[in-house]
Amino acid sequence: MDQSGDPGPLAALLQCLKERSGLSYAELARRTFTTSSSLHRYCTGGSVPRDYALVAAVARECGATAEEMRALALHWAAATAPAAEPTQPAEPAEPAEPAEPVEPAEPVEEPVPPRVAPPRPRRRPVTVALAALVLVAGLLSVLTTGGLSRGEAPRPARVLSGGGDTWTWFPWPVGSAAFGVTMNSNTGTMPSFRVGSVRFWDSGTRWADLEPRRGEFAWAPLDRLVAGARRAGVPALLTLGGTPAWAAPDGPKTLYADGSSAAPPDDLADWDRFVRALATRYRGRLEAYELWDTATDRHFYSGSPRTLAEMVRRAARIVRSVDARATVVCPSMGRLRTPGGPAFLRAFARFGGYRHCDAAALKPRQNPAREAPETMSADVANAYRALHEAGVGEPLWITGPDYDVSTQPPLRGAPARDYAARFYLTALYERHLHVDRFYFYDWGGLSVPIVLQAEGRAPSPAARGVERLEGWLDGARIGGCGHGTAAGLPPNAWQCRFTGVRGAREGARIGWTDSGTAVLRADARGARVRRLDGTAFTVGGGGAVPIGGQPELIAAGRPSVTGSRGGGPGR
Repeated sequence: MDQSGDPGPLAALLQCLKERSGLSYAELARRTFTTSSSLHRYCTGGSVPRDYALVAAVARECGATAEEMRALALHWAAATAPAAEPTQPAEPAEPAEPAEPVEPAEPVEEPVPPRVAPPRPRRRPVTVALAALVLVAGLLSVLTTGGLSRGEAPRPARVLSGGGDTWTWFPWPVGSAAFGVTMNSNTGTMPSFRVGSVRFWDSGTRWADLEPRRGEFAWAPLDRLVAGARRAGVPALLTLGGTPAWAAPDGPKTLYADGSSAAPPDDLADWDRFVRALATRYRGRLEAYELWDTATDRHFYSGSPRTLAEMVRRAARIVRSVDARATVVCPSMGRLRTPGGPAFLRAFARFGGYRHCDAAALKPRQNPAREAPETMSADVANAYRALHEAGVGEPLWITGPDYDVSTQPPLRGAPARDYAARFYLTALYERHLHVDRFYFYDWGGLSVPIVLQAEGRAPSPAARGVERLEGWLDGARIGGCGHGTAAGLPPNAWQCRFTGVRGAREGARIGWTDSGTAVLRADARGARVRRLDGTAFTVGGGGAVPIGGQPELIAAGRPSVTGSRGGGPGR
């Protein structure tokens, strides 16, 4: 996990509270729905919790006083304060070509926000201090108006019966890194449209590619990719997988032409040596390591959950000993709509695999031409339920689709643009289930249902739509989301609320449907509505805001709603 400030004061106070309580790491972890290894890192300064709710839960279990709670809030805010804004932005990318206007009311074209490749950030003490004070004020207001009781699991949301939200929480940053893409290229070229993070897989960087013979390493592809990501100023996640044939000669082969095996290595010492060499070479240059790809599918992993848990334990220990700031992501789990996927996940948890990770990776099923992206919510909910039952409370990272994505029919044009944007919006909707990071699959190739940008070509409409969405939410904070009648919305309608949106001093929401159309209404102050295609229009007080499969940014207060179920797909 990236830390902008000093975790020392927070760690010292947490350690003091823990020792005073007499609770073991294991017991305190059980009570706060996290892992003992995570707690140990928090209490020793190895990492900082992403969510203050966990800090507050630990403090309450340890019997912290009100004064100690206030001190914890200050220390946590200082340790997680954002880095400074870049001082010398790069030249902006060319704006998207104008799209045809969409009714109603004489829409006008708005430019795509410029892509900025920030240099490595430098801390600015005054800015960081002010940001920390603002954040602490919000945290303390939450602490004084409610929170977790003793023994209650920390949750980043509370469920409401209506009022436009299914869940709501004190606004916390969307973060540009949430908008990730998987790289299907080994040249080191980065997307020419705006993205927030990159993932290396299907990029010539599997274990079999990097160590073709025992002890002989071929780092050139990964060197190029890491250098490209650093030039672009985006954090990089490397996904591991694809055992070299020499390390598992009798194992079943993967789908790839590199001769890699889906089996774990016959001798785990080979795995240890590879992970150590990898982490040593890229110390401080790779943000995170995903410790296997699609472990629930035998095309990618044919071993047992017990062996995988042991591989994760070893790799996590090595990575942290070499690069303490790196984020360790547990192997991705797919097939979440079938009994087999959650069953493997539970077994991996039972053997202690998740105790060693900072995040858990998921592979929800996606079928862009036939299913709306919102169907991912069912997969995320299934995984969250299985993890919760296993006592795992780590953040969730969506690192790609399930295995069969490359065999699905293509989607192009405006439907592809809407799907890609709604993929990210659906993941943001799932923030209440701890979903922190999401990577669209993929960039650079043509053999996927939705092409963002083939290497050497211009960005597609889908890429421009994602870029516009990220521009809308640059610097924004998410405060809640709603869907359907439970949130007081039409059954096909979705929306998320944001603060800090440029040009929306009164706050903003993004609304869309999973099919058909619906109507929101502007409040008494009216609304300025912007669409993904670049068109915009103004609605007077109480005016109708029609929504469909194309997400719309509605800059104004909370609307009332009316709606109807439309026929046919609204993508």
